[in-house]
Amino acid sequence: MEEKTYLCIDLKTFYASVECVERGLDPFTTKLVVADPDRESTTICLAISPRMKELGVHNRCRLFEIPKDISYIMAKPRMKKYIEYSANIYAIYLKYISKEDIYVYSIDECFMDVTSYLNMYQISAFDLAKRIIDDVYKTYGITATAGIGTNLFLTKIAMDIDAKHRSDNLGYLDIEEFKKRIWHHKPITDIWQIGLGTAKRLEKYNVYDLYGVAHMDKDILYKEFGVNAEVLIDHANGIEPTTIKEIKEYTPESNSISSNQILGHGYTFKDARLAFSELVEMSILDLVDRGVVCSGISFGVTYREVHEKWSEDENPYKRFMPSMQSLRLDEYVNSYKILYPYFMEMFDKNVDRSGIIRSIAIGFYGIKDESYKTYDLFMDEEELKREEKLSHTILDLKKKYGKNSILKAQDLEESAIAKERNSMIGGHNSE
Repeated sequence: MEEKTYLCIDLKTFYASVECVERGLDPFTTKLVVADPDRESTTICLAISPRMKELGVHNRCRLFEIPKDISYIMAKPRMKKYIEYSANIYAIYLKYISKEDIYVYSIDECFMDVTSYLNMYQISAFDLAKRIIDDVYKTYGITATAGIGTNLFLTKIAMDIDAKHRSDNLGYLDIEEFKKRIWHHKPITDIWQIGLGTAKRLEKYNVYDLYGVAHMDKDILYKEFGVNAEVLIDHANGIEPTTIKEIKEYTPESNSISSNQILGHGYTFKDARLAFSELVEMSILDLVDRGVVCSGISFGVTYREVHEKWSEDENPYKRFMPSMQSLRLDEYVNSYKILYPYFMEMFDKNVDRSGIIRSIAIGFYGIKDESYKTYDLFMDEEELKREEKLSHTILDLKKKYGKNSILKAQDLEESAIAKERNSMIGGHNSE
C-alpha cells in the first residue's frame, strides 16, 4: 500500500485574527477578544488574540475571568464575515489541491491528502505546506499552522502539539517520531479526541499518557470503553486507517440534528418556556425544509447558580443539575402538531420552576429522508398534509422576504428569541 502524506491546516486564532485584520491591527500584538458585549459577563469569549494568551488569558474563557488590569478591544462576533474569509481561504487551497483531496473539518481547519501532489510539483511536504500558508498570509493577513503526517491522526497531532509551538508553524510526525515525542506527552487531554472523561477513566489504572494506553491490557480497555477502545488503542500506537476518500464516501445509517440557545441573561421558567417553544417551532420547520423526518426527540436545560444562602455551613450558591430527557417515537414524523406537544410536555415535567435558566436545547434523532414518513391509525392524514403544505408556504415566504417576514405575536415579547435568532449564524451575530 502506498504510504500517504497528509496536511492539516489550522487558521490561528481565526475569529480574533479576522477582527484584527479588519481593523488594520497585528493579531500578535493587539489585545482583542471576540465576545458579545450585549450579553452578561458570564458569556464565553469565542476567541482571543495571541497577545491575550501571552498575558495568561485562556481561550474560551468567560468575560469576567479576564483580569481587570488588562485593557483590550472587544469585538462583537460577525459570523458572515468569518464565513467569507474561510471561503476565500478555501479558494487558495484549491489553487494547489483538488477539492476531492480536501476534507473541511471546521470553519478554520481542514485536512488534505497531498500524496500525489508532491511528485507532481516535485516538492517536499514541508515546502508545499509552507507555500500554502504563506499564500494565505500574503493574501489575507491570516497566520496558519500546518501539521504533516503519514495518517490523519498523526497529521492532526503534529499540528496541535508540534506546529503551534514552532516558529515556522510546521510540524511533522510519522510513527517513529510519534513514539519518541508524543508517547509520553502530558496532559493526555492535549491529544485529539481524548477529553476529561476519558482521562479520568484512564487515571483509575494509573495511565496518564499514550505510552500507558499502548501498554495496557486490551481486555481492560474494551471492558472500560467498549467498542471505542479500538480507536483509543489505534491512536495510542499512532495508527489511523481511515482516509479522506473513505470519510467523503461514508454515509451514516442515521444521524441527529440539534439546536441550542444560550439565553442573553438568566430566564425565569415562564420566559424560558416561551423561548423554548420558539426554538421548537423553528427547529421543526427546519426539519420540513431539509426534507427529513425523525423517530426520536430530546431536550435539555441548564441553569445559572442562584445566590441563596441556607445556613452558615452551606454553600451560598444553590446549584441546579441540568434537566434533560429523550423520547422514542413510534413513527417517523416532522409534523408540528405531533412533535410540539411532546416537547412542551417534557419541558413542563422536567424543568425546575425555581431555577434561573441559562440555556435551552432540543434534538431530533433517527433522522431519515421524508420518504420514510409514517402515520398511525389515530392521525388525520389529510390534516397533516395541509399542515405540510402550510409549512412549505411559510418557508418559501421566509426565503423570499427574510426569516423575520413572518412572526407570531409571542415572538415580539421581551423574552422572545426568534427575531434575534433569525438574524444570527450559529447562535452568534451574523453581521
